[in-house]
Amino acid sequence: VKSQRSGKMVEGIEPVDVRVVRCGGSRINYRRPVFSADSRYLLCASGDLVKVYSTATEECVHALKGHKNLVTGIQLNPKNHLQLYSTSLDGTIKLWDFTDGILIKTFVVDFQLLALYASAADEKSIFAIIPKDNKVTGKLQLMSISLPKSTAQEVEAKDLTLILDDVCQSPKSIAFGREGVYVASVKALELRVFFFKKKKHYSFPLGIKNRKGANAFTCVACHPKEDCIATGHKDGKIRLWRNFNHKQEYTYSSQHWHHDAVNDLVFSAEGTNLLSGGVESVLVQWRYGSETTKDFLPRLGGAIEHIAASPDGVLHCTSHSDNKITIVQSNLDVSAVIQGLVQGQEIITGLMLDPRSKALVLNGKPGHLQFYSLQSDKQLYNLDIVQQEYIHQSGLKQTEVVKAVFDSQGAWLVTVEERKGEETDLELQMKLWAYNEKTQSFVLNTTINAPHESRISALCFQNVPRCRSGPATLVTTGLDCQFKVWILGDDSDIYRTSVSWSCDFVGKYHHLQATNCSFSEDGSLLAVSFEQIITLWDPDTWDLKCTFCHPPGKIRDLAFGRLSCSKYLLGTTDNGFLCCWNLLSCILEWSTQLNVKVLQVDPLSENVAAFTEFTRTTDLFVFKPNEPRPLYMQTNVCSGRVQWALFVPREVPEDYHSDNNQWLVRSQLYFLSASQSLMTFGTESVEERLTPSSKQLVIEENIPKTPFHVLLGKHREQQTNFGSETEQTALPEGSATINQMLHTPAHVLPNASFLCLMFVNSLLIPKMGISTKEEHEDLEMESENEKDEDDSDVEMNPIENEQEMKKAFSSEEQLPKLTKSEEKELKKLRKVSYSWLTAV
Repeated sequence: VKSQRSGKMVEGIEPVDVRVVRCGGSRINYRRPVFSADSRYLLCASGDLVKVYSTATEECVHALKGHKNLVTGIQLNPKNHLQLYSTSLDGTIKLWDFTDGILIKTFVVDFQLLALYASAADEKSIFAIIPKDNKVTGKLQLMSISLPKSTAQEVEAKDLTLILDDVCQSPKSIAFGREGVYVASVKALELRVFFFKKKKHYSFPLGIKNRKGANAFTCVACHPKEDCIATGHKDGKIRLWRNFNHKQEYTYSSQHWHHDAVNDLVFSAEGTNLLSGGVESVLVQWRYGSETTKDFLPRLGGAIEHIAASPDGVLHCTSHSDNKITIVQSNLDVSAVIQGLVQGQEIITGLMLDPRSKALVLNGKPGHLQFYSLQSDKQLYNLDIVQQEYIHQSGLKQTEVVKAVFDSQGAWLVTVEERKGEETDLELQMKLWAYNEKTQSFVLNTTINAPHESRISALCFQNVPRCRSGPATLVTTGLDCQFKVWILGDDSDIYRTSVSWSCDFVGKYHHLQATNCSFSEDGSLLAVSFEQIITLWDPDTWDLKCTFCHPPGKIRDLAFGRLSCSKYLLGTTDNGFLCCWNLLSCILEWSTQLNVKVLQVDPLSENVAAFTEFTRTTDLFVFKPNEPRPLYMQTNVCSGRVQWALFVPREVPEDYHSDNNQWLVRSQLYFLSASQSLMTFGTESVEERLTPSSKQLVIEENIPKTPFHVLLGKHREQQTNFGSETEQTALPEGSATINQMLHTPAHVLPNASFLCLMFVNSLLIPKMGISTKEEHEDLEMESENEKDEDDSDVEMNPIENEQEMKKAFSSEEQLPKLTKSEEKELKKLRKVSYSWLTAV
């Protein structure tokens, strides 16, 4: 039985709507960021989202959700600087109000959009790179897409015009010139310029020099005020092109500082400076007109991938290969750093969860561990493990963090670092870090040089229950055919009180390499695999209790069951078997032929996740050790191999009605794909609950009462008592209109003159329904009262007035009759004309 999506269930199990979604940690350096007009916000594409960051606080203000595939480009709306266009591989262009996080409109193109450009000269269209004939493998074209005017939320945009053919896929290879008069495109060794009014394009080839294609184009930028084009090249040169509106009279000048390829170029808002960057991680600022004058901002981290300048010229920013964005002031002082999940480095340590901060921990910058918050989707901090300066030189063997593990309480962290040179022996160190409550970080406690004679293959902490006493215990396995037990002991002397780790026991089995180790849930049993044999040891005496050796094959993963399944031991082999042993009977409970690459146990339930690889695709099986029948199966989870996986406990358990979704209730399963994309499994119901309310444009009717509302409400309450008991005063119409006007952003409202009449009429008290006869009698009484008042000089007694006022306001529940003077004043108010307000 197949599910509605890519999931497929085993026979007899109902399909469920579980799908793979990006959960954060996406690249924020995939495309060039965009500043808002006032430099308050920085917008960047991140996976299938557009993130809006505050340039002052570095916090993510909004995450614009709506695209169903990778976002490939973002640009400010030339007509409204508070709006943003975004394109995606899903074939749509979306218009956002990014200050409020609201989706305004969607334009459906039905072509994969690979890059986005906007021109101030053509406000009715935008430009995008589209595959020819909608084939990714074919040539790429720069197209103009006309955006139709419509009040509908979703509009089809089918009017496409070809601008340039056979362009480069990189968005940095195309730039629009002064006021959108022309567009420049570079590819390989050719610069092309297309003039929109003349409908002509000129081609400027560049000859091959030195190495093969060493001077090929890498990026292009156009001066905002003058006819000048700057191009970057693989050999590190920057060329400034002029007079390119004549094919034979063009000129260019060359500048050279970068020792490797120029990754990006951009002019400042007024064109006074040209910014460039590359693998040197140095931002170079060239003075336009006097290019020999340069300013530098070095040591920015990873290689510079993109550079952006704010429209007001106050800020610049650089995006780096380590998934970081650095915001720089115009005087080249760093003002803020936005750090995403560090990618690009090989993840060797796997995925771990810090028990204290609930952060995801994995390899970060070279020689570091990064702590990444899955809830806020941002990096918390980096922990320097190697504590050595990293040298940016290709081919140089440097120290790497290869293993790491936390204890169950998060009090201890163990790391293993190694360095292997071509002509040197293996340098191996194991460091044990203690958590410091005062500094709220890990502090190095013990360093052990050469803990094993060969590489360490696995390490694990013993989880000791509170009912059992004993020192903290760590087990490491090595390819030197040994496993070692390390315990925490007292290392105090007359000068200080401290603890340190030392080796307590060394175990071997038939001179076989120790490949894996794992403690049972209660810490009463240790399993160590020696190639194709699994051994069980008693942690109290370190006696060998039992061995398992069926079926043959080198053990790849070991894991004990949890809770009611704690009596089972799971193992995977490199020849494609998944086995389950019963620890009480010491027999093989069941086995199946599965090529399991990653085996992960849920710490809060009996569930186990197994990722299997078959014909370059990965499938997921979720099962319990006591039942070989899977609870859930999903095919084609991702293309390529799943590198690592991790169950993360939820803060609040989810409520699923389907039994097949119970494995998602207490924990959430994350996995890292071969392309280092962090993914998870979710359902549509959960994602709908996570949709921001600002996206839905829903105005609540039950808003809090304002003082003005209370004041107006008293008049309405008094008005209801003037009529008969059966007649009720009608409430003012248009309350929803008032709410919408007060809650809708001002820049998307119509003119004030249009809203004024509607607003004032909604606030006016409506006239009570009375008969014509009663109205005529009231008019006669009013005229007589006015005549009597003009002819009489009799004044009302102040004492009687006070008594009437006290009587009128003595009770809110029972209102007395109004005096004649009050009735007369009220009738005058009814005749007042408010037509003058329409002209406001």
